[in-house]
Amino acid sequence: MATNQGDARVDGRSEGGSQGRADGGKGNSQRADGHGSSQKSTSKRGFAAMDEATQRMIASKGGQAAHQKGTAHEFDSEEARRAGQKGGEAVSRDREHMAEIGRKGGESRQSANRLARQGGKEEKR
Repeated sequence: MATNQGDARVDGRSEGGSQGRADGGKGNSQRADGHGSSQKSTSKRGFAAMDEATQRMIASKGGQAAHQKGTAHEFDSEEARRAGQKGGEAVSRDREHMAEIGRKGGESRQSANRLARQGGKEEKR
């Protein structure tokens, strides 16, 4: 890098100094707007910080307003069928999930058969 006057850089700032920087020469530790770009906040803010009941109430008001205004979307039976089919296709791509569902069904059927056999034996006595 070309320098003029010792360690001063061409853009007028010194190599290690904080001249001309809003963050005091410390990189990305703090932006001028007060939000740290290298520090991520994990606390929830705004709508996400509200409890679930309050969120539902606000969302419900939005839906009611859309219906009153006439801009709310309402599915007809054909559109709902297509949406359900797309959802089923997406879920069935997850082979592990489908295997789990099958196991639960098999266990349920097996236990139902077992109960039926036990109940039948008790009736014969």
